[in-house]
Amino acid sequence: MKLAIIPVTPFAQNCSLLICEETNRAAVFDPGGDLDLIDQALAETGATLEKVFLTHGHIDHCGQAGEYAKRHGVPLEGPQEEDRFWIQQLPEQGKRFGFARLEAFEPDRWLEDGDTVRFGAQTLQVIHTPGHTPGHVVFVHVPSRLAIVGDVLFQGSIGRTDFPRGNHAELIESITKKLWPLGNDIAFVPGHGPMSTFGEERQHNAFVADDVLEGQWHRG
Repeated sequence: MKLAIIPVTPFAQNCSLLICEETNRAAVFDPGGDLDLIDQALAETGATLEKVFLTHGHIDHCGQAGEYAKRHGVPLEGPQEEDRFWIQQLPEQGKRFGFARLEAFEPDRWLEDGDTVRFGAQTLQVIHTPGHTPGHVVFVHVPSRLAIVGDVLFQGSIGRTDFPRGNHAELIESITKKLWPLGNDIAFVPGHGPMSTFGEERQHNAFVADDVLEGQWHRG
């Protein structure tokens, strides 16, 4: 499978493009904006778009996702339904942040923990990872040891939890109880910034490294 990362919107959000090399079918994750830029990247691969997937309902990740799915006539899947309230606020959020013509939408499928999603010949696992938002999900392609983690985890940092219905304790649990068990060799695409691996973050992340959390537990 091939991966391309297209930073979009003024927030430099990592829109991911995955290509199934067996079928030349593609999936786009979190097309928050700059749709023509995403289409240019898609055209350069020569692949055909089959699905759009969303990690969560924040504007930079999903602002124009409904429009993009309609543009290509493909299904839109995700996030988990607890993020419905964020998606419903898109028109108001768009005016606040200077995004033109944003519309609320209903995905073709809300996702739940343990679901799978498919495009081409590929299957990805869905993990519900609340904390940054209540309906955040992570997508994992086990054969290639790759995860699309949205704003749960970054190189050296973690997602903010000061937005409505964010929860720091839930986020830490999502990372340590749901992501770490997948293996240190999992490489991940975060919502912003460079890629890393779970193993690197367990060693060096100032918020969720093993020794950091162990020290907090002992102090507690």
